[in-house]
Amino acid sequence: MKAQRWMWIAWPAFLVAAVLEMLVFAVVDPGDLQWFGQPLEWSRLAVYTLAFFVFWGVTMASSALTTLLSVSPFEVNRCPVPVNERPSNCVRNGCG
Repeated sequence: MKAQRWMWIAWPAFLVAAVLEMLVFAVVDPGDLQWFGQPLEWSRLAVYTLAFFVFWGVTMASSALTTLLSVSPFEVNRCPVPVNERPSNCVRNGCG
């Protein structure tokens, strides 16, 4: 289930990052970028790569937050230990 959730987060974020990359660099020339008034001395490929990973990271964070907020209270409160292995003092909801 965790692998499936990670794919729910990573794959849409990857697609959105690709679209953002195309939209941003259709308007911005990486050769004209400046950092604190100084020209950014990175290759175009380096700027494209870094920007893609930044876009992907931000959109993954957004997707992860959405996934976290969609977790049901049952999933949050259930005891992670199987019934026959639970300690006698288990006090979490649904335990004991």
